[in-house]
Amino acid sequence: MAPSDDMLDDDDYPAYTMGRAAEIVGASQDFLRRLDEAKLIAPFRSAGGHRRYSRYQLRLAVRAREMVDQGTALDAACRIIILEDQLEEALRHNRELQKGQEAGAV
Repeated sequence: MAPSDDMLDDDDYPAYTMGRAAEIVGASQDFLRRLDEAKLIAPFRSAGGHRRYSRYQLRLAVRAREMVDQGTALDAACRIIILEDQLEEALRHNRELQKGQEAGAV
């Protein structure tokens, strides 16, 4: 069965094996395991227990690798990325609330 277009466009679809993900990120498979241990990314597990990664998770892994390459400790890099993402989500939510208030005031 061929994947649907929705799966191909879905940033959260776990399309990449650990080996392919490591290749894309430019890091070792152990580095990806350590990101899981640091709770930055939690890869999907196939029925056989193999890790599968989404494009979104790969972007997070690249950010972590870049920070580690610049000398940031892995745990600190993961925490920074998590906080940055939480802030971006809060700002997005705030913008949506403001739009809703503006629409209600019109």
